[in-house]
Amino acid sequence: MLKNLTIALTLSLPLAAEPSIERLDAGFDELVAGDVAVEVLATGFRWVEGPVWNQAAGELLFSDIPNNVIMAWNPQSGIREILKPAGYTGIGTYGREAGSNGLTFDAKGALLLAEHGDRRIARLPERSGKLTVADRWEGKRFNSPNDLVVHSSGAIYFTDPVYGLPEGAKDPAREMDFSGVFRVAPDGVVSLISKEMDAPNGIALAPDEKTLYVGNSSGKRPVILAFPLKPDGSAGEARVFFDATGLSGKGSPDGLKVDAMGNVWSTGPGGLLIISPTGKLLGRVLTGRATANIAFGGSDGKSVFLTASDRLLRFQRR
Repeated sequence: MLKNLTIALTLSLPLAAEPSIERLDAGFDELVAGDVAVEVLATGFRWVEGPVWNQAAGELLFSDIPNNVIMAWNPQSGIREILKPAGYTGIGTYGREAGSNGLTFDAKGALLLAEHGDRRIARLPERSGKLTVADRWEGKRFNSPNDLVVHSSGAIYFTDPVYGLPEGAKDPAREMDFSGVFRVAPDGVVSLISKEMDAPNGIALAPDEKTLYVGNSSGKRPVILAFPLKPDGSAGEARVFFDATGLSGKGSPDGLKVDAMGNVWSTGPGGLLIISPTGKLLGRVLTGRATANIAFGGSDGKSVFLTASDRLLRFQRR
C-alpha cells in the first residue's frame, strides 16, 4: 500500500500555514507533479469565489462577494475591476454576502452569474445590461443562487442554499423552506432537481453529461452527491459519490470542477481534494486557509486557479 507523502510547496507569497501536498494514491502523480509550486497571484480581497477562465480574453474572472464586485486577473496586466455592483443592484446594504458567487459562460460567450443579493441567475451580454434568466420557482423567489453549470443543451443547473440571505435560514424574506438544486431549461422553465441537501453548493457535470455532481457544504453531511441525468434533463436518485467526514482541515465540499478524464476536483477540508471517477480520494493540495472554489484555465488549460479566502492562487497540473 502506498504511504502518505507530504511535500512542501514553493510560494511567491506566504500563506497562513505552510502548504503541502497529501499524496494518497499513485493516480495523483498523473495529475499533479510532486514539486508543483503554488503561487499567490493576488490578495487583499474579502472573500473570493466563482472563478472562471475567459478563453476569449485570456484572463480569469472571479467574484469578491462581500465587496459586490467581479474582478479579473490578466497574466499581462494583473488585477482590475470588471463589474460593480455584481450581485446586488438594490439600494442600501444587503448583509455580508451581497455579490455574485458562481460564474460561467454559455455557448454564445455570455457571462452567467449566480447572484446572492438579487437572488437570481443573470446573464451579462457584451453590450447590454444584465438580463434575468431565472429568479423564481413556482412563484417563490430563490434563496441565494450559489453556483452553476451549463449543459450542452443550453440548460443551466444551479444550487440555491441560504448563504447569501442576510439572516440565513431565518431571514424574513425567505420564501422557500428548503435549499434546492434547480434546472433552467433552454425555454426558461425552471424545475426542481433535488431538495435533499441542507447546503447544496458547488456543481459540475461529468464529461459525458450523464452525471451531475453537487457538493453539500454542511458539517452535518459533508458529501458530494452524484445524480444520474435522464435524456429529458431531469435527475434520478442520487448516490453518495464522496464523503468528506473525518478529513482534517477547515471546510466542507464547496466549489468543484470535473476534468476531461472524469476526476472531480473539489475544494473542501484542508484545501483542494482530487477524487477519481470512482470516488477514491487520490490526494489533496493543502492550502493553509479556507478554500472556496476552483477553475481550470491558462493558455494551455493546465493552470488550476483557487479562490482561497482573501486571495487568488494558481498551480499547474500535468
